Amino acid sequence: MKESNQDIAGKKITILGAGVSGKGLAILAKTLGAHVFVTEKKDTLSPEVEEAFKLQDIQWEVGGNSLRALDADCIVVSSGISPQASVVKKAQGRGIPVIGEIDFVAPHIKGKVIGVTGSNGKSTTTMLIGHLLKKYGYKTAVAGNIGNPLSLHASQNLDFIVIELSSFQLYWAHLLKSHVAIVTNLAPDHIDWHGSFTNYLKAKARLVRLQEPGHWAVVQNRDVDALQLSGKSAVASLYWEGQEPVHKTDAYICMGEQEAWLSYNKKELLFDYRDVDLIGRHNLENLAMTASALILGGVPCSNLTKQLSDFIPLPHRCTFVAEINGVRYIDDSKGTNVAASATALTSIHGPKVVILGGQGKGEDYSPLAEAVKKEARVAIVLGAEKKPIVTALEGAGFARHIEVDSMEDAVKAAMALSLPGETVLLSPACTSWDMYPSYKKRGEHFQHLVNKYGGLL
Repeated sequence: MKESNQDIAGKKITILGAGVSGKGLAILAKTLGAHVFVTEKKDTLSPEVEEAFKLQDIQWEVGGNSLRALDADCIVVSSGISPQASVVKKAQGRGIPVIGEIDFVAPHIKGKVIGVTGSNGKSTTTMLIGHLLKKYGYKTAVAGNIGNPLSLHASQNLDFIVIELSSFQLYWAHLLKSHVAIVTNLAPDHIDWHGSFTNYLKAKARLVRLQEPGHWAVVQNRDVDALQLSGKSAVASLYWEGQEPVHKTDAYICMGEQEAWLSYNKKELLFDYRDVDLIGRHNLENLAMTASALILGGVPCSNLTKQLSDFIPLPHRCTFVAEINGVRYIDDSKGTNVAASATALTSIHGPKVVILGGQGKGEDYSPLAEAVKKEARVAIVLGAEKKPIVTALEGAGFARHIEVDSMEDAVKAAMALSLPGETVLLSPACTSWDMYPSYKKRGEHFQHLVNKYGGLL
């Protein structure tokens, strides 16, 4: 679906899904003069959503998608709705246009778009960009997959809008034009949704492929081939000193031993690592991509590290919890895939006791096992993926692992096994859905247990 939807007044619009993004889409469609119907597969709406729909005179159904959902001029899919969903297939079979969340809102965006995607680090990078733009005096909104629906910012007069984009959202996207596009990194994720890693990569690459000629894309040098960059965008690629770039690009972001540099026309110092209060080497990459994107997008980054003095990192992303008896405790509950947890392990210096496990996404745990073998002294494993993770660890020749039944047992074991100077890292490499409703609740429980058994409560 590549056409614009700017004139929908008087048309029948069905919104698939009544979550955070579905609610925002429904209210936007109503504001634009459409007759709105929302269909939700869950049995109930949240009280907040139900109240909002009543106030806006928006009709809805719960418990499944009835034939009424197909009585529409257009169907809009909210975040995460699969193209394989039965109602989507039926709509397409009847010739009803199906539009993604981003395309529905895109015609109503004012201001330059900075789009951010990637397998890991996209939320932190999105927040860093938004923070700095506001510090530099630009009227800025931060929206998208970060939990603030893009629809809430339709028609706002902005200088910039920074949008975090999931692979689900990008699958449906045809209209989004990013002034600067950032792909933080690529690794297997959401294979169950996309059907293959190739399809996942195609979705991520859409962010760059939709750019106008000459606009900048900021990517990892190692990901240039995977993104199949067409040459239309100007490309700045990141690499670490000692691992020289494989691909030639228009600009380079060089991560040195102590400093990050941008090379484009001239070599420009981005920041000194000692001045950055962010945990992990991966967060240095996030910041380097952020600064480079702003500079290449026309925003000078003066006093960069000073502007970050009041930046509050997102919770559960390599968040420092406490130091107890010489042991650091770090919450990386947002590490919900193999690549994220492997990155966290390699980005944090020193020996570690790592807590792994949860509900899986069909990933191969071999790369995780290799990272554990290299970086951890002990692994504590719990959750639905306990057996596959242990099998991978043993296959890699890592025998120092124990299995537990709960997060409480995991924290107790970590406290008993860790030594002064070590780090206890919660980075599960899995979703939380076998034991917790969200990675946030999992991380909060971990933090509570650390403080409880560490005598800090």
